[in-house]
Amino acid sequence: MNEHLAGVTLMAFGNSSADLFSNLASVKRHVPVLANSLSSALFVTMISGGLICFMTPFKMNAYETVRDILFLILGTFLMDYFTSSSGVVKNEWHFSLVALVYVSYIIINVADVYLLRRTLKSTEIKIQSLMGKEQTPKTLEKIRKLEEKYDYYSQDGQVEIYERNSKVSQQDKIRYTTLRMVRDSRVSVNRGLTRFKRHDITQPKNRGLFRDFVLALRPFKCVAWRKADMLERTLLLIRTPAVILCTLYIPLVDYELDKHGWNKLLNCLHVILNPALSIAVFMSVLNTKGNTLWYIALQQQMVYGAYSLVLTVPFAIFILVKSRTDVPPSYHWLFTLMNLTGSMFIIFICATEIDKVLEVIGNIMSIDDDFMGATVKAFTGNLSSIFANTAVAAHGYPKMAFASAIGGSFFTIVVTGNTVIYVRSLVGHDVNTRNQMEEYGFSAFLFLNIGLFTILLWSTTLGFFARRSMGLYSIALYSIYLTFAILVHEKVIHSFADAPQISAAFGDI
Repeated sequence: MNEHLAGVTLMAFGNSSADLFSNLASVKRHVPVLANSLSSALFVTMISGGLICFMTPFKMNAYETVRDILFLILGTFLMDYFTSSSGVVKNEWHFSLVALVYVSYIIINVADVYLLRRTLKSTEIKIQSLMGKEQTPKTLEKIRKLEEKYDYYSQDGQVEIYERNSKVSQQDKIRYTTLRMVRDSRVSVNRGLTRFKRHDITQPKNRGLFRDFVLALRPFKCVAWRKADMLERTLLLIRTPAVILCTLYIPLVDYELDKHGWNKLLNCLHVILNPALSIAVFMSVLNTKGNTLWYIALQQQMVYGAYSLVLTVPFAIFILVKSRTDVPPSYHWLFTLMNLTGSMFIIFICATEIDKVLEVIGNIMSIDDDFMGATVKAFTGNLSSIFANTAVAAHGYPKMAFASAIGGSFFTIVVTGNTVIYVRSLVGHDVNTRNQMEEYGFSAFLFLNIGLFTILLWSTTLGFFARRSMGLYSIALYSIYLTFAILVHEKVIHSFADAPQISAAFGDI
């Protein structure tokens, strides 16, 4: 994958999946799903995208950025059209059409990368063939045009173009040059070297079995404890239970580590514990009714997790007998599936608990859920997106981070909003424009599209150079939205939502 494709697929799904699970968990409650999805997308696009532009100015991929933003605008207007035109969103073809838009978006991105690589390869072959011919002026002209075409599609000349651009500030040039140095210093991982680094055929296959298991359960290293001050040691102790729980529940597959993170005894326990706990938690959430908390019903649902032991225990015994401690087996990559499911369940649990805590705070402070979802929950639910995107951008991947901000927002509206609304209609809930947009949905819709259209405007005007000023503009636009939402909540101004009294009065006339 290139940076853009990884951003709009893997990073977008990883950052936005928690929102999907959280909304599915509360599918039976009265929640304005579309309004919350629009607010969340607005926060990610403006705040996360703005921070990326402010921290790491970069040269955007022109056609890919325009395509992603246009798809996001299409998905936003499509969801708004179905909710406002028919009044009720419960037709299967509505759900299928919106889902088809997202599938088309992924297919187009994958096909674009495939065709781009084929074009680059064919162009490189043509250049090499012309290099072997007599270097006449006509041949040199053809080579020059092919090299320009190659540079355009590979984006290799963007750093130099950025540094030569007189319109770009010197500070932004220095920042971009630093990012280029970080990018050029990246080294690919030799997976074979890290896999066999500890392998010694002369040693017993279970050498260090229990020692590796005990070391893996350490919540922190002794060196980190000695170097830490009092506050840092307190934080290390506080997070100890969570670290041990994640270590026992989620297997590690990391090609940068020796043995790729393989731990024979611990991974055998993962085979038994991970599916059993995942199935039990899933059944507990599925069978929870009303305001009952899912973990209260967990004890009764553990029997469903016990059914998985029929398959997992023999497999764990097979791994224990056949594998070695100093080298991972050839099927070690299968543990990434349990890593994925385990991480998703942890994210789901944390997202639902944060949602419950915010509900309690809102009830204590007499703040309605609609306002909380449009402001506070949009912030708390997307903190992981901000941290992930800014960290990726700081490590020299700003294109991937910005693509994740756009792709994650598209996933939130088209997949999360569409799926949850359809599921709500299946369980018998009335789904219409009013209860899905409430007071702040139309405000989020307008500000989101204003932000997207202005991104198209400044990116095309500035030659797709993402400057720090554009980051500040995006953050300022979201601040205006927050101010507008607060004024609506305090009854200072009226929202864009329909007022039932006014609508009834005009109906009588």
